[in-house]
Amino acid sequence: MRRIYEPESLLEAEMLLSMLASEGIDAYLSGRHLVGGVGELPALGLLALLVEDRQAEQARALIGAYNAALVLPAEEPDSYPGSLLC
Repeated sequence: MRRIYEPESLLEAEMLLSMLASEGIDAYLSGRHLVGGVGELPALGLLALLVEDRQAEQARALIGAYNAALVLPAEEPDSYPGSLLC
């Protein structure tokens, strides 16, 4: 297995795991259980995404596209500013 990315948070890690799984890439999150020890452990570098060597380049490309994505401009209705439409 190859370490391909260090997520900033557990939330980002879980989202990336789901994204990779949807593309058929099996990924493993290292350090998931260490997050609760922040304060006694260094705050950075605890989490890491690992994938099989043969899928590493594809996974890096997908994560690169995720990091390069831009936020879409908000399209709020005038009558309800600040609310989300679902």
